[in-house]
Amino acid sequence: MSLGQQTRLFQLMAVVLDPYTEESSWILRTASRILAEFAEADCRTAWIITCGEADARTFLGPYAQEFLTFCDEDRSVVKALGLDEIPALVAVGTNGEVIESAEGWDPPAWREVTDEMARILAWNRPVFPKPGDPVPFPGTPAAG
Repeated sequence: MSLGQQTRLFQLMAVVLDPYTEESSWILRTASRILAEFAEADCRTAWIITCGEADARTFLGPYAQEFLTFCDEDRSVVKALGLDEIPALVAVGTNGEVIESAEGWDPPAWREVTDEMARILAWNRPVFPKPGDPVPFPGTPAAG
């Protein structure tokens, strides 16, 4: 199923990663924990990975089985979402519009995204950063 089909009935909380950058690997565990917080909510949770399927499976490892994974090898989805930096956290509404997004690993900005989705979904807000999470860092260019 395509990303567009997934968002027809449910909002989407997605983490966008580039498996060819160190920055995306630094945030993988934290991002998984954030997505897990919303997995039981009335939304879809997913990875959007800027590569093909084989590389996405290799990069995500067991995380590929926990959440939907969309491969965006040509970065057309990244462009449509209006992202300039990766990693990113994006909340997408059922109309396909971006509700909120945050780029790079900026915990207060990511918290704005998760707080808004929690408000919309009447859901619990995840707590982060936690000990062991990376320090804030800028992302890498989304265009590749």
